[in-house]
Amino acid sequence: MPELFLNDILSITMFIGVITIVLLGYPVAFALAGGAFGFAMIGAMAGVFDTSILGFLPSRVYGVMTNEVLVAILLFVFMGVVLEKSRIAEEMLEAIGLAFRQVNGGLGFGVLIVGMLLAASTGIVGATVVTMGLLSLPTMIRNGYSVPLATGIICASGTLGQIIPPSILLIILGDQLSSAYLKAMQEAGNFGFDPLSIIDLFAGALLPGLMLVGIYAAYLLLLAIFCPRTCPPMQTVGSRTSIWRLAIVMLPALCLILIVLGSILSGIATPTEAAGVGAAGALVIAAFKGRLSLPVLTQITRSALIVTSMIFMIFIGASIFSLVFRGFGGDELVERILTSLPGGRIGAIAFVLILMFVMGFFLEYAEIVLITIPIVGPVIFQMDVDPIWFGVMVGVTLQTSFLTPPFGFALFYLRGVAPAGVTTGAIYRGIIPFVLLQLLAVCLLMAFPVIVTWLPGTVL
Repeated sequence: MPELFLNDILSITMFIGVITIVLLGYPVAFALAGGAFGFAMIGAMAGVFDTSILGFLPSRVYGVMTNEVLVAILLFVFMGVVLEKSRIAEEMLEAIGLAFRQVNGGLGFGVLIVGMLLAASTGIVGATVVTMGLLSLPTMIRNGYSVPLATGIICASGTLGQIIPPSILLIILGDQLSSAYLKAMQEAGNFGFDPLSIIDLFAGALLPGLMLVGIYAAYLLLLAIFCPRTCPPMQTVGSRTSIWRLAIVMLPALCLILIVLGSILSGIATPTEAAGVGAAGALVIAAFKGRLSLPVLTQITRSALIVTSMIFMIFIGASIFSLVFRGFGGDELVERILTSLPGGRIGAIAFVLILMFVMGFFLEYAEIVLITIPIVGPVIFQMDVDPIWFGVMVGVTLQTSFLTPPFGFALFYLRGVAPAGVTTGAIYRGIIPFVLLQLLAVCLLMAFPVIVTWLPGTVL
C-alpha cells in the first residue's frame, strides 16, 4: 500500500476514532491524547510515522500553560460564577418583568434583555440557560405563556453568551485563529501582515451579537402583536417597579460590562487585564449585596478552577492530537480536500461551517475549536479569507448548533431544570423558530461581511 495513501487512511481514521471515543463517554482531553498516542504507535509500527515528532510535545504543553491570554478564561469564568451566586440575574428578571408587566411579551423581553446582559458579563452558556430556566420558566408558564415559546426564548437568550463578548468561546477561538493565521501567512511568505488578536475578534463579534438580539426581539414583537395569547401581560396585583428600582438593579451589571468591554475595545487594557478587573468588580458587587462569605467564596473558587482545569486539559489533549495529525500529513490531506471542493473559497468555508455545525450536536465548543481550527485554519486563510469574519462565522455557527434538536446542549441544560410538565417535545418545538432566525443571521453575515468587519476597522 503506498505510504501517502496509508497516511491519509490513518489521518481520517484517527479523526473519526477520537470523536467516537468521546461519544462513548470518555473524558475529552484523555480521548484526544490517548487516541493520538495510540495511532502514533500504529503509524510507527507501519513505518509511516516519525516518533521524533513527539519531541515537540513538551514545548507545546509549555506554550499552552504560559499563554497569558488564556489566563483570561479563568478570570472570566470566576466573574461569571460570582455573578451567578450574587443573584443579580434573579433581581434583574424580577425588576424588568414588573416594569413591562402590562405589555404583551413583557416577560419575554425581560428574559431577552437579561440573557444579553448575562452574556456580556459572564460568557458561560450553561450557567445562563440553567439560571434563566430556574428563575423565569415557571413564572412565564404561570402567567399564561406558550410553553414552546417560553423555552425557546430562554434557550436562545442563553446561547448569546457564545457570541457576545467577553465570551469564553471567542477567547479560545481567537487564540487558535491567531496561531493558524500566523502559520498561513508564514507559509505564503507574507511577513508584513497584521496579527490577529482576541480584541479584534471581540470587536468583530459585538455587532453580530447585538443583531441577533434585535432579530429575536423583532420576532417576539410580532408575536405580541399578532399572537398575543402566546405571550400575555404579567398577572400581578399591586406590584410595580419604579425607574429608580430598575436603575439600581441594572446599574451594577451595566457598569461591569462597560468597564470590561470598554477597556478592551478602547485599548486601555488587554483581555486578561480586563478580566481581572471584571472578576474584582464582581466580588465587590457580591460583597456590597451582602452575599459574599467564606463558604460562598470557597464554592466559587472551586467551581471556577474545575471549569478552567477542564478547558486547559482539553487544550493539552488537542495539542497532542494536532501534532500527531500533522505527523501523518493530515494537514496536507485537509488542504487537498478543501481546495478541490466546488465553489472555491465559499465552498471550502461552507464545508468547514457545516462540519462544525454537525460536530456541535455531539461535542462542546472548546473541543470543536481545538480539534478543527489548527487543521483547517491555515488552509482557509491561504485562500485570502478575512480572519475576523471567519472567526465570527464560526462562533455564530457553533451557537446555532447549541440550539438545534435533537442534541443541542442548551436544550439539555434547560431540560435538566424545567418543571415536570414541560416535555422535551415542547422544548424542541419552541426552539425551531429561533434556529431559523439564527440561520437567517448566518446568511446575513455571509452576504454582508461589513457587519463583522466595520467595528474592528473603525475602533482598532
